[in-house]
Amino acid sequence: MKRFSILLAALLMGTGSLLAQGHQWFTRHILSDKHAMMSVDTQKRYILLPVEEKESETEIKIIKDGHSMQAINVRLATGKPDYYVPLDISRFGKDGSVLLDLSFNGNYRNVGNIEDYSCWQLMKPSDTFDTTNREQWRPVYHHTPTWGWMNDPNGMFYKDGVWHLYYQHNAYGSIWGNISWGHSTSTDLIHWKSQPEAIWPDALGMVFSGSAVVDTANTAGFGKNSVVAMFTSADANQTQSLAYSNDGGTTFKRYEGNPAVTSNVPDFRDPRMLWNDDTKEWNLVLAAGQQMDFYSSKDLKNWKFESSFGEGYGCHKGVWECPDLLKMDNGKWVLVCNINPGGPYGGSATQYFVGQWDGHQFTCESKSEVTKWMDYGKDHYATVTFSNAPDGRHVALAWMSNWQYAAVVPTHQYRSGNSVPRDLSLFTDGDEDYVSVKPSPEVVKAFNKPAAGLCEACMVEVNRLRSGAVITLSNDKGEQVVMRYNAQNHTFSVDRTKSGKTDFSEAFACTTTAPTHGKVSRVLIFVDKSSVEVFDGDGKFAITNLVFPTKPYDKLSVKGGKAKIWKMK
Repeated sequence: MKRFSILLAALLMGTGSLLAQGHQWFTRHILSDKHAMMSVDTQKRYILLPVEEKESETEIKIIKDGHSMQAINVRLATGKPDYYVPLDISRFGKDGSVLLDLSFNGNYRNVGNIEDYSCWQLMKPSDTFDTTNREQWRPVYHHTPTWGWMNDPNGMFYKDGVWHLYYQHNAYGSIWGNISWGHSTSTDLIHWKSQPEAIWPDALGMVFSGSAVVDTANTAGFGKNSVVAMFTSADANQTQSLAYSNDGGTTFKRYEGNPAVTSNVPDFRDPRMLWNDDTKEWNLVLAAGQQMDFYSSKDLKNWKFESSFGEGYGCHKGVWECPDLLKMDNGKWVLVCNINPGGPYGGSATQYFVGQWDGHQFTCESKSEVTKWMDYGKDHYATVTFSNAPDGRHVALAWMSNWQYAAVVPTHQYRSGNSVPRDLSLFTDGDEDYVSVKPSPEVVKAFNKPAAGLCEACMVEVNRLRSGAVITLSNDKGEQVVMRYNAQNHTFSVDRTKSGKTDFSEAFACTTTAPTHGKVSRVLIFVDKSSVEVFDGDGKFAITNLVFPTKPYDKLSVKGGKAKIWKMK
């Protein structure tokens, strides 16, 4: 009788009051066929939102005491959900009361009455969020977000023995949107610990890519050894904002003078700050359409425009993004320029230029028509380095995906991971200098236990490589990755056309080929469930590719070389 009375009261109210865990926790107000509000009253930390990726986005405004706190877009389920994402309402006060303003867009009106959407029954309050891995292709030793979408690594720095990785993150779904800075840390570049979200969007927009530096001399006035971040605030226009941390990069406070750098150039983003010891000031490089803009500053807050670089140089088949500027051991400088599209095998890729930087102007040493690629796979993009790395090292990470298919790869709980960390230097071939790419020593050192055979997470070392060598990873499903070395043509190729699941995108099945810049005698191959990364032993080429075998590769065939297989303890 009591239960009937409650249900009857809900019907009479006409607001769709629902029950959860024995008590009323929200009241629904239907305002139109595509607009509703939820008055939420719960002491739980999260509201778990059901996501159905085929649906259109619902805009959810979180309102507290009449103030708009945050706006997110979530593909709320109308039928069967694909997964759940947590909305942390504790960020907006401990009393657990908020108003959610929901606008159902796009095709929602075609799937039935708003009152009947499954999301109303499926949403639930909770103090916990289950992060148990449910993905067969989630890597073992590559960094991935615990849940949600990830693209560019950014804001990376090293401090007090800890590597800090920030990344473009959508905490409310596995498709791009709601971009904030996710955060993970590591002490060995292999094992990563997920940290709370570092920087959320604000009134200036979503938080796109940027960089972070350790201000040891307190030039900005935020505090000695403060971590100062600059990122692109992306709304109707793209401007550059500052934030700083006095707790080692865990939490950030925004600079009151934002935006710090503005421009009327479209695609003005991805600021990379660095200390220039030659000029004793800070430099900044920003992507601006299809060129890079350079600035200087004494205090990280006031920036002077210096010059631009890019017109007529390298590849211009797409937008220039995610720059980096590195001073190498021989005194030369490397300007990293990620581009999308325009990669050597379609979609996203990382190009670079070698030359000189005097604090005012970058001068490329190569002819304008020369294009140099840092990696010859399909899945190496948004490559940037950790600032403040020990011993003057240039330790880089890439986003291990491609904009051609990143949103449709066959995972749901998360989408995208990072490459293994790699150390960058220079080598010379003929009259040209090239970037040497080697897996970071910490990564190689982790694989110190001989393995009896190929497994889903291992390192394959192939020595005494001969011309015509063929290296094959395979399983009993007929799925395989085939690598070929051609000494006559000075090439090394990776064929993933039959690697497993490939039908989610016409752009996925392919063969990628790298120039070897001379003889190859040794390669290192890192296999990790859904990726294969190949490195020349001398760092003269790298090839990074995703794979999605329906069963782990467990057979290794090497013709024209001698192989050892290593696994982690």
